[in-house]
Amino acid sequence: MISVGSSCNVCFESDSRRAKILKYDTATGKTTDFAKGIRNAVFLAIHPVTGKIWATEMGRDLLGDDIPPDEINIISSPSTSSGQNSVPNFGWPICYGKNIHDAVFDKNIYIRNPCMEPFEIGSHIDLQAHSAPLGLAFFPEEGWPEEYWRNLLVAYHGSWNRTVPTGYKIVRFKLDAQGKVLSGPEDFMTGWLTTEGALGRPVDILIEPGGKIYISDDKAGVVYLVKYNK
Repeated sequence: MISVGSSCNVCFESDSRRAKILKYDTATGKTTDFAKGIRNAVFLAIHPVTGKIWATEMGRDLLGDDIPPDEINIISSPSTSSGQNSVPNFGWPICYGKNIHDAVFDKNIYIRNPCMEPFEIGSHIDLQAHSAPLGLAFFPEEGWPEEYWRNLLVAYHGSWNRTVPTGYKIVRFKLDAQGKVLSGPEDFMTGWLTTEGALGRPVDILIEPGGKIYISDDKAGVVYLVKYNK
C-alpha cells in the first residue's frame, strides 16, 4: 500500500494519484486505487485481529482552532461491484470527520447531504484538530499485560498554527478485539511541549513483542526506547 497526500490545504486535485491510498502489485507493476478522499494519511497500520488497514489523517487548516478534526480511519477493501463508489471514499475535500460537509470550501447546493454514507465514509475516530497524527501501532499480546493487548498508540506530531499549541505527545486508545473504542485518548507519553516551546516532535511508533516500544522524533533527531518493567 502507498499513501499519497494532497498537494494543497483543500482543493480538487488535478493529479488523479493524490489524496489516495494506492495498491501496488509487485508482480505486474500495476497501481490501482484502494481508497480516496484522504487528505494526508502519512502512516498506516494493520489491525492484528481484523486485518483491516487503519490510517491517521491530518485535516485541513484555516477553519479555526477546533475544526475540522484530525482522524483515524479504517480502510476497507474496494468493492468488487462496478460503479463510482466501488473504491471507498473518505470525503476530502468536501467532507470531514463524521460526515460533516465543508461548506466553507464547497459552495455547491445539493439535494442530499453530499457527505452521507455509503457515498462517503466517516471517520472511525475524531482527534483534536491540528494534533497532526502520524505514526500508529497496536500492542501485541506477547510480553505485554492483558490490559494493553490490541490497544492503539498514536503519535501527535503537534500543531504549527493553533492559537494554543496541541499535540506533541503519544496517546493511547483502549480497544476491544474488533477495534471498537472503549476509551481514550489518554496521555501515554508527554513532556515534549513546554512553555518555552517544543523540545521534540514524535513521528513513528514501533511496538515490539517482549515489552519494548521505539518512538522516533524528527525535531530532537533521536529514537526513544520505552520498556515495560514487569
